[in-house]
Amino acid sequence: MSAFEQATGRSLEDPSGANQVRYRAFQLSLIAPHVGSSLLEVGSGLGEFASQFAGRGLERHVVTDVDAGAVASMADRFAERPEVTARVLDLAAALPEDLTVSTALAINVLEHIEDDAGALRRLATLVEPGGTVVMWVPGYERLYGDFDRAVGHVRRYTPTTLRAAFVGAGLDPVDVRPVNFLGAFAWYAAVRRGGVGAPNPRLVRIYDRFVVPVTRGIERVVTPPFGQSVLGVARVP
Repeated sequence: MSAFEQATGRSLEDPSGANQVRYRAFQLSLIAPHVGSSLLEVGSGLGEFASQFAGRGLERHVVTDVDAGAVASMADRFAERPEVTARVLDLAAALPEDLTVSTALAINVLEHIEDDAGALRRLATLVEPGGTVVMWVPGYERLYGDFDRAVGHVRRYTPTTLRAAFVGAGLDPVDVRPVNFLGAFAWYAAVRRGGVGAPNPRLVRIYDRFVVPVTRGIERVVTPPFGQSVLGVARVP
């Protein structure tokens, strides 16, 4: 099993990531305002989220993954975007010394690492002073189930625990909040209580088409009390 498959439950040839177009756009709407002129994306997978930054004015976009096969796939995918570089990077290991960016981003990565504050501290060394570290992580231990165990999640987060990880890493939390309120109910019913090993692709398509637009509309107006995920933004002193 490749590192990508172990961490996501998908193979490198699995096209199911294409089923979440609206969800990724929702993520982008929340993350993009915190991204500077250069971006390091940790755990980019096959580049499905990264592809949305085309034409958004990034001077440099470094997409990475621990899986060399995923990195090769992204190198092919972004071959015609000169601002994009694909490289292997493991947030749990030593990080490169030849890389400095204004923003570091990891989506569904931090929950795989036992020493999350230590990983954030190392990641922050790649971000220029005053830059941002942005984390999107699974939310709330009550939603932890068979899928989390199968893909190696050490934990799920609340805003309190993610904020504590930022502070433990010497970062200044700027915005830490739950997101995807309706998704929490869907996840609990379909995956957590349903006891399935992975989300059903058909249900994912239905969720993306009908539920995500409603969720996005609600969360433009109010911050939900909990959610399927937690978004965290911190500043590097």
